[in-house]
Amino acid sequence: MNGAGLALAAAGLVATALMVGRADAERAVPIPAARMDVPAAPGLQTAVFAGGCFWGMEAVFEHVKGVRAVTAGYAGGTAATATYDQVSTETTGHAEAIRVRYDPRQVSYATLLRVYFSVAHDPTQVNRQGPDSGPSYRSAIFPQTPAQATVARAYIAQLASARAWARPIATRVEQGRFFPAEAHHQDFFDRNPSHPYIVAWDKPKVAAFRTGFPSLVQ
Repeated sequence: MNGAGLALAAAGLVATALMVGRADAERAVPIPAARMDVPAAPGLQTAVFAGGCFWGMEAVFEHVKGVRAVTAGYAGGTAATATYDQVSTETTGHAEAIRVRYDPRQVSYATLLRVYFSVAHDPTQVNRQGPDSGPSYRSAIFPQTPAQATVARAYIAQLASARAWARPIATRVEQGRFFPAEAHHQDFFDRNPSHPYIVAWDKPKVAAFRTGFPSLVQ
């Protein structure tokens, strides 16, 4: 095949991949609510989740009622390596992650977990998410309290028993600090609505959240 033919074939493969990714992301996976939850506490609480590119994760959770702020960043590695260029080498131990500040009087930790597993990412993919591959795109929860760790592990076990997915859940419960990402990664979805990646992979996630969890949309 000549150069032009190879280019056309590659473009076709990319287009097909984007269409498949969009179709998958437009559906909320029907999963049960968690049987266990973190008791509500006064003031805003923090949750940290990793599940692929932080642009889409951030966008989904910014639409959840009761969420006050979402920050894109890195978790699992050290402060010295918490930069996009270093994390992209896949050698730092970091995962692209988001920090969610939420009001437990309006939304519980278990509800955030349900959104995380159902529409924010695919918890069955190992060290990848959609078109992105490597351990920085892994599915991981970073509990901020012992109660969050207990609830997260219990919910993973509950979902595994429910067999909501054909493949095993790959989500890990890890320890690690969260470090905010560079300024240009914050609110990327809202600032770049026509970006090809946002259109193909992240807008469908937000649409799936809106249709799958209408009572949670703010």
